[in-house]
Amino acid sequence: MKEHKTKQRVMVVDDTPYNIDLMRAILADTYEIIVATNGLEAIGLAHSENLPDIILLDIMMPEMDGYEVCTLLKSSKRTKHIPVIFITAKDYDEDQAKGFSIGAVDYITKPISLPIVKARVATHLALSNQNRLLEEKVYQRTKELNATQDITIRSLAILAEYRDNETGGHIVRTQHYVRILAEKLKKHSRFSYAIGSDESIELLFKSVPLHDIGKVAIKDDILLKSGRLTDEEFAEIKRHAIYGAQALEKAQSSISEGLSSSFLTTAKEVALTHHEKYDGQGYPYGLIGDEIPISGRLMAIADIYDALVTKRVYKPPFSHKKAYSIITEGDGRVEPCHFDPDVLVAFKESAESFRELAIKFADSEEERQAIMSNNN
Repeated sequence: MKEHKTKQRVMVVDDTPYNIDLMRAILADTYEIIVATNGLEAIGLAHSENLPDIILLDIMMPEMDGYEVCTLLKSSKRTKHIPVIFITAKDYDEDQAKGFSIGAVDYITKPISLPIVKARVATHLALSNQNRLLEEKVYQRTKELNATQDITIRSLAILAEYRDNETGGHIVRTQHYVRILAEKLKKHSRFSYAIGSDESIELLFKSVPLHDIGKVAIKDDILLKSGRLTDEEFAEIKRHAIYGAQALEKAQSSISEGLSSSFLTTAKEVALTHHEKYDGQGYPYGLIGDEIPISGRLMAIADIYDALVTKRVYKPPFSHKKAYSIITEGDGRVEPCHFDPDVLVAFKESAESFRELAIKFADSEEERQAIMSNNN
């Protein structure tokens, strides 16, 4: 059985019946013809479920002329890709220039030549199809590259995680904690410039897993020591923030000029500053207040909360209630003044979401039960 092939759809927009009939006579054998006799009808048909593949548009129509129709079509995400050919008696250079400036792909003047109309419709449909195929290939390639980047990031983060076997699902949890805080603060006047868009939040989300990448440079006898660290050993542990930032700086410097490195910039900020404290008591540089990048300020609370509700060699897992109390009230080691006050407010308002995620991604049943308990 011969396979049925759906005809491409050509929309003719003209308020003169003779012109419509002429276009039907020229094109109906090859294409499916749909007709609009005014601008509003054309806009409606163009937004219908079955989009036209190309539009032949008269300029001189009552109420809404062809220029206005074309402008509206090109301003709509749904119809902006549809090629528009003006077919009109207006043949001055400035008329044609105006048509091209608002997005038309061609301009045919009346009286029309039948072979030219057929040839130009066929040409622009072929170009449109080619562009769509190219866009699809670019989309698929970008999707593959993003997936490869995500896998690479995850692999590097897991490498750091293997060096410090206490962290478990730390990467996944802190990613989501940071996203919760960013979503809460994206419309805040102090933060919107950095995390005001979905793209910037996604960039931050992808950067978080590399915050401890510098731990791969710390010697095992220090990183995995179960007893109390000496001052010298603790000083070396603190250098993981610098080591991570330096590694990412080297990676960033190797990127070809002109390519985007915004991801590595954010990852470097997170790696370097996630242990800085708002009151200047953090490390490695003792940055104060807004000297700390927003990414580091968000990561600071996410990192502390996760350390509190997970089991470490030096402590059992704390309950969400206790972790919340330590972060918001202090315990001698952790104080509220360590955190950006607005980020702290966002944490308080999002505390239940933190709790739910900690339970969902807990490394063990022991931790899950501890988080859910009401212990002080």
